[in-house]
Amino acid sequence: MTDRSALQAALAPIAAGRATVRVEGSRASIVLDVTGLPTAARDALEADVRAAALATPGIADVRVAQTSERVGRRLIAVASGKGGVGKSTVAANLAIALARAGRRVGLIDADIYGPSQPKLMAVEGTRPEAREKQLLPVETPYGVPLLSMGQLVPAGQAIAWRGPMAGGALTQLAEADWGLHDTLVVDLPPGTGDVQLTMIQKHKPAGAVIVSTPQDLALIDATRAIDLFAKAEVPVIGLVENMSGYVCPHCGEASEPFGQGGAEAAAAKLGIPFLGRIPLAMAVRQASDAGTPPAAGNGPEATAFHQIAGQVGEWLDRKEG
Repeated sequence: MTDRSALQAALAPIAAGRATVRVEGSRASIVLDVTGLPTAARDALEADVRAAALATPGIADVRVAQTSERVGRRLIAVASGKGGVGKSTVAANLAIALARAGRRVGLIDADIYGPSQPKLMAVEGTRPEAREKQLLPVETPYGVPLLSMGQLVPAGQAIAWRGPMAGGALTQLAEADWGLHDTLVVDLPPGTGDVQLTMIQKHKPAGAVIVSTPQDLALIDATRAIDLFAKAEVPVIGLVENMSGYVCPHCGEASEPFGQGGAEAAAAKLGIPFLGRIPLAMAVRQASDAGTPPAAGNGPEATAFHQIAGQVGEWLDRKEG
């Protein structure tokens, strides 16, 4: 037989302050507080505790239960009124820029029908694992864990789901085991459909970032997205103008194929902040296709994304204050 104090002494170097111990005969029951630990560290700690307990004289059977306090999370929705405006690129780079600023950020690809984040974040073909009926986000090279429907279905396979199934998929992604990551950037599908409504009803965002090109037609649709969040009492953090101006890499001549300044003017008219412009640059497209988002580097293309993330970060700080 082993007394409780002997087992506690054996576990103290490994799990000081984290283990609650009970001994009945040769069986040890240990409750392990894993609050604040990522999944891999939790499992490693449990394995070390189990091994140390079994090495303690008189212990033949060990049962370990993990417990943790729930981390409060806030969702930042990245939305657009229509497709093709670069919303997913903005979401990926915003998440990376926020993480590089020291925030604990995860990324949800809620564009159920057209998921592109696995490619953008360089984790194509990597499937998430599940633990206790919760998905475990996939780690990316950029310090931003990701969950996407693109990780759960074969590449190129159409996802032909009705609204309730798409909404259920969003819930599965949002209620995954995000560990300590308390800010989740959500790449929404374009428009104002079922996924947006499910998110607002079940996982109400702290705020929304709206992405548009300077084109009048895109701004009309962006206004609809803004109206949806306003009616749902979700604050609009601001408007991003993407594909704003193009500079020829050969001759240096500047042009505005989609116009310029339209989003800033629309933001002023609607009374919402204008967060900044992302240029229509070949380097952004090439980096995104290669799974190396510009915000992960230090080149000139990264500057605009980091400036936008800085404003979003300041908004979060004000909201918390």
